[in-house]
Amino acid sequence: MNTSVEVLGFAREPGWLPWAVQYFFLIGISTAAFFLSLPGLVWRHPDWRGISRRALLAALVCGLTAPVALLADLHQPGRFLNFYLHPNFGSWMAWGSFFIPLYLLGLIGYAWLCLRPQLAEMAKHPSPLAGLYRKLAYGGHDNLSAIKAAALLTALGAALVLLYSGMEVMVVQARSLWNTALLPLIFAATAMTGGIGMTALFEALTGNRQSAPVLNQWLARGVWATLALLILWLIFGLSGTSTAAADALGAMRGSFGWLATGVWLFGSTLLTLWLARNYQTSLIMPALLALHGAWLIRWIVFIGGQSLPKMGSTSASYSLTLTPDSLLGIVGMAGLCLALYIILTSLIPWDDQAKA
Repeated sequence: MNTSVEVLGFAREPGWLPWAVQYFFLIGISTAAFFLSLPGLVWRHPDWRGISRRALLAALVCGLTAPVALLADLHQPGRFLNFYLHPNFGSWMAWGSFFIPLYLLGLIGYAWLCLRPQLAEMAKHPSPLAGLYRKLAYGGHDNLSAIKAAALLTALGAALVLLYSGMEVMVVQARSLWNTALLPLIFAATAMTGGIGMTALFEALTGNRQSAPVLNQWLARGVWATLALLILWLIFGLSGTSTAAADALGAMRGSFGWLATGVWLFGSTLLTLWLARNYQTSLIMPALLALHGAWLIRWIVFIGGQSLPKMGSTSASYSLTLTPDSLLGIVGMAGLCLALYIILTSLIPWDDQAKA
């Protein structure tokens, strides 16, 4: 007697689109870049003065752009009001709606306090914007105590943003690639490498290559941490210590696409580490590879994680299209970052010669 078995599968479009990838990418870079601004602007280490200024620029560019991607991911921008009108404090996403304003408002206040002396200097020179600089400087005092207080508040917000952005994904038990305690740490480690990469890119754009050895040294440490966490996840999955990791690896088994993705991820990460260690005076390539790695991790987690079946055996692949929710949105966010960079660098000099 022959018995036929019918396998049913359920495939659906991903609920978290590339907007989510961009938001988590940008907000992670912003928080990491903020922490890089502390040695030079708060602790006043001479070797970090220039690096910290470009790190602050990176934190502002990415931090002010990230909420746009978040609102776009909600599809109807007014939906964010529901987090405040009907708060659910049992949800990490709801907590994030309070952590994000805390961080961004703190970052803006911190940046203003750090830039006040420079704005006062710029107001002394005849220019069409001298009056605006004078008002923004508000006396132009270099108040280190106020800067430290603002930095402390912003650091709290940044730490909470890093925590919530990892936890709100980790708690989704239906997604085997997400449901691991290592995910918040992986997001934090790649946010660090991405923040260093963006700062290094801005260093290269302003022609300050003397900071390359310091940035590459910290980049190598961040890449080592990322590699250790990824290998630990693999060990958990292969050994069966983590059921979710084992399920994710089982769903990937036999897929050439996942094999190629894994090889690309580890290969590009090792290449970043090799460049950071062996070409310490280089900025552009390590920076671009660090940004690529931070983006790739989030793309694999969000888009790849949703392609794995929650039940059954059907995978749902995702392809980029020329739509606002896909490729056009990615290009648009890159354009917005570029526009903010141009505006901020046009209004305020960020090189080492600027007085701040």
